[in-house]
Amino acid sequence: MSSTSFNPLRQTGGLPLFDEIKPDHVNQAIDELLKSASNALERVTKSDFPSTWHEIAKVLDVCTEQLSRAWGAVSHLNSVADTPELRAAYNDALPKVTEFWTKLGSDEKLYAKYKAVDPAQLDAAQKQALKNALRNFVLGGAELQGEVKLRYAAVQERMAELTQKFSENALDATDRFSLFVSRDELTGAPDDVIQTARAAAEKDGKEGYKLTLKMPCYLPVMQFANSSDLRKKLYRAYVTRASDQADAEFASLDNSALIQEILQLRQEEAHLLGFNNFAEVSVATKMADSPEKVIAFLRDLSKRARPFAEKDLHDLRKFAAEHLNLQDPQAWDWPYIGEKLKEAQYSFSEQEVKQYFTAPKVLQGLFKIIETLFEVSIQADTAPVWHPSVSFYRIERNGNLLGQFYLDPPARAGKRGGAWMDDVRARWLRPDNGQLQTPVAHLVCNFAEGVDGNPPLLTHDDVITLFHEFGHGLHHMLTQVNERDVSGISGVEWDAVELPSQFMENFCWEWSVLKHMTSHVKTGAPLPRELFDKMLAAKNFQSGLQTLRQIEFALLDILLHSEHNPTENFMPVLDQVRAEVAVIQPPAFNRMAHTFSHIFAGGYAAGYYSYKWAEVLSADVYAAFEETVQPDGSPSLETGRRYRKAILEAGGSRPALESFIAFRGREPSINALLRHQGMSAD
Repeated sequence: MSSTSFNPLRQTGGLPLFDEIKPDHVNQAIDELLKSASNALERVTKSDFPSTWHEIAKVLDVCTEQLSRAWGAVSHLNSVADTPELRAAYNDALPKVTEFWTKLGSDEKLYAKYKAVDPAQLDAAQKQALKNALRNFVLGGAELQGEVKLRYAAVQERMAELTQKFSENALDATDRFSLFVSRDELTGAPDDVIQTARAAAEKDGKEGYKLTLKMPCYLPVMQFANSSDLRKKLYRAYVTRASDQADAEFASLDNSALIQEILQLRQEEAHLLGFNNFAEVSVATKMADSPEKVIAFLRDLSKRARPFAEKDLHDLRKFAAEHLNLQDPQAWDWPYIGEKLKEAQYSFSEQEVKQYFTAPKVLQGLFKIIETLFEVSIQADTAPVWHPSVSFYRIERNGNLLGQFYLDPPARAGKRGGAWMDDVRARWLRPDNGQLQTPVAHLVCNFAEGVDGNPPLLTHDDVITLFHEFGHGLHHMLTQVNERDVSGISGVEWDAVELPSQFMENFCWEWSVLKHMTSHVKTGAPLPRELFDKMLAAKNFQSGLQTLRQIEFALLDILLHSEHNPTENFMPVLDQVRAEVAVIQPPAFNRMAHTFSHIFAGGYAAGYYSYKWAEVLSADVYAAFEETVQPDGSPSLETGRRYRKAILEAGGSRPALESFIAFRGREPSINALLRHQGMSAD
């Protein structure tokens, strides 16, 4: 069937037809859906259209949701199955989509309709959604007039273009790099990494072993390869991606000018809206009261963590000098030294642990804790997918469908790095047909694939990542709120949205959970308790250094968007932050900011602190489970039920602090976080 007679992006209801969507479908469908949505906007803003929540939703939200779903499918494919043709179609449609959402969010007549809605006619969730909508209209420029409003729209369109280009440059700089090495150069590297590198070289018709900057290759080489020269080559390539320090062949991918312009436009947007800086715009929708409060929070945590980080560094230097003959370790040596020190101190290796975490068994164990704690069942299901390695599942309770999710675990070319959860559709009591729409999520990771017919092996960090993304997924899928804009993660303050994800990470350190999710790749034997105890003893290994690294990123982000003059070079801000926070100073050529996609191509601008902020919340929430643990070490189902109802099911239907207090009975405390990370004062 030709793309002119059938367009999978135009289907209504059901799941996206990912296996049928082609680049030439994109603009045809998006143009039609934009026209429908524009017509709906015109209709609801007429003077005689009723100013009621339900009537506006029935006409406008139904149309815009269809547009969102179609564009969401295209955006998703752009992230996980990038091709030149799809990228071109996406970039062609992006300005039109951005223009529409900017217009919608700043429409004075629509703003007036919402202001005229009678809150007395709404339920609690709708009241919260209305409150958010009115705030978002102000932040979206609805109160701007004339030239200022036009300029605001132009800024939004240019920003969308720049952030997309930033993301493309980061992806291309990662994908295009390769290094062919000999077997001797890989001495010390894990066998599965060596086998994968050999297979990659053969696939390219080359001799030797092909190394890439994808995390399943890069990280284990940095941790285990004995050759400092090899580690230096890879490190330099990795930290100079998409920057002015990269090799000449990658010069076209330099993100320097993009960063500068993005920061300038964000500052301009803030001034147009009447704020002093973009950080003030950002925190207007968050739990934190002000940028100053965020900066104070980060600096306080930095002071608390610094003594522990200094001890971590002292231990690393001492070990390097005494056991590795490294008197003056360089940036590319630290991961290697850290791994060797951990092996020496705790008598185990990450590679030894990895043999027990086969992907199917890990998934089985993850599903078991979710099913037990949240009183649900998870079953394999079928749906059109974008790649053979993608699977699809449904979550039910008492035979009733709660939600569904796609799981896409492996790294591959054309797939953005990192891990994330994204929504396909939200829970919604639909105003057009009165039917309850169940939520659907994407859960995406970048793990190594299996070699020699064996299942994929996950590091313990991979397992933590998987649990983290499932925490987001559960927040989205277990909601019981029927109002789309505040169901699941929608409407949750950005600095609280990591609470459920970081909460789930804790279970990766519980024997009662871990023993159900390990099976040695060769023998099938479960993880020995003795090895688990060693892992647990090493849990807070270098936690001081790791905490300072996250604070360094977060402080850079908030200062770039508050105190920095964006007409000036941003690199001195990074130098200043490192001088203040870091105990290990990276080399001058390090350009971390140039691939900092969270803040330059994601939703974390002036919000990266959210990870640490939400970690305080999640640690305190998990402490409630520690206080009620069962005699056999398993978590209390009653506590699980209270958590589910107070936080997961409530979604964004009330302020996050209210949900936290509903569960914990008090405001959050930092004590549990410091204790969990081995940095408590006592």
